[in-house]
Amino acid sequence: MPGCRIGFVGAGGVAARHADTLAAFGDVELVAVTDVDGRRARAFAEERGVRAVPGVEQLIDTGVDAVYVCVPPFSHGPVEKAVAAAGLAVFVEKPIGLDCGEAEQTARLLEEAGVVTSAGYHWRYSDGVTRAREAVRDTSVRLAVGAWLDKVPPVRWWTSRAQSGGQVVEQAVHVLDLARLMVGEVVEVHAMGDGQPPDAPGADVDGATVVNLRFAGGAVGTLAATCLLGWKHRVGLEVYAADLAVSITEDAVEVAGRSGESEVRRLDPALAKQAADRAFVDAVLGRGGNIRAPYADAVRTQRLACAVADSAARGVAVKLEEHAHASG
Repeated sequence: MPGCRIGFVGAGGVAARHADTLAAFGDVELVAVTDVDGRRARAFAEERGVRAVPGVEQLIDTGVDAVYVCVPPFSHGPVEKAVAAAGLAVFVEKPIGLDCGEAEQTARLLEEAGVVTSAGYHWRYSDGVTRAREAVRDTSVRLAVGAWLDKVPPVRWWTSRAQSGGQVVEQAVHVLDLARLMVGEVVEVHAMGDGQPPDAPGADVDGATVVNLRFAGGAVGTLAATCLLGWKHRVGLEVYAADLAVSITEDAVEVAGRSGESEVRRLDPALAKQAADRAFVDAVLGRGGNIRAPYADAVRTQRLACAVADSAARGVAVKLEEHAHASG
């Protein structure tokens, strides 16, 4: 059976991780890469035996079946639209943009094109998340507590609000997506940023943010995020129901019930990322696949992250429905 021919827009670390995973699949051929940094694209290409091309149109012209879009938040939009116009499958790394308007337009074009889509919310493929969802299946979650307590990533654009959207939009959005998956849709947020950037050249993003969440089903939640540390301290989500506590991180899930005894399952974070790539390739090749984060659903997570950013900027509670109408 013919393999899946894949091209990359973006040649940074995330693209490299996807490429190296995909290269191990026997039914995938890595074809080409493009990046605004030509030297980086050439280095990526030489290491993996693919072509480095000048731009997205040239990448499409190589005859690829699917495109991985691994670019910074401020670069999303035009790339996805070009891929949709070409009728190609697309895997879009998170976050899928800086705002909601661009993502909504892209979602409509991708739906009209009828192509396979996936977004990079790989936590959804974790065996730990599957176990956590089983644990809460027959109960009602009442409280969600999320955290992303970390350092500033080593890329210059990350500390620029205009380029990254801030920590919640760019990074802690993973936890917001997980909260949606575990608890349901959020209807209202109230966020506050500390107004003080981390110690990094030209930084203007908040060094710390706290968010209150209200879910459609009545549950409440919080998210705390900071980039003030020199290490990755804690990242994950805890959910609570009557006589049930579930804790989810990338490398473990813990379920505690009425007896107080805990079931702890250790996880390999790499497996969830590999599963996301495998599901996408299977879907492109017509094997059904098991895509758990299609682009259309990622737009819902984007709306939530943008509502949080808006709430923090204006210092007011924001209802998701009203925010969606305003941004649309």
